[in-house]
Amino acid sequence: MSVVATIAAVVLGVVFVVAGAAKVARRGQWLTDAASLGTPRVVAIVVPWVEIALGALLVARVGLPWTAVAVLLMLAAFTGLLLVRLDDDVRRPCACLGAWSARPVSWWSVGRNVVLGVLALAAMRV
Repeated sequence: MSVVATIAAVVLGVVFVVAGAAKVARRGQWLTDAASLGTPRVVAIVVPWVEIALGALLVARVGLPWTAVAVLLMLAAFTGLLLVRLDDDVRRPCACLGAWSARPVSWWSVGRNVVLGVLALAAMRV
């Protein structure tokens, strides 16, 4: 695995573990924020745990490139939801990183996901 792919996998993995852990730590608020974005409750309950699991696999560089593909697909789904919410009259909190992202959904949120997607693509280069 190249140095760039390793760094990309580890950085992206840490971001996913932190995002999932932040959601678990504030479960009630996460579920409220996710519902306000239109996320079904069952999905909102599972998302943090999937983020933590995929993030840990990336950090350990296990299952690559498929782990990075799964992360890229999650990011695409998250970004799609953000793009839909950008059209709303009332901007709700992103909650993408739990309590650390209480700002309303914005193009910044979309841009951050694009950068994370680039990291996922780099991590696939085993």
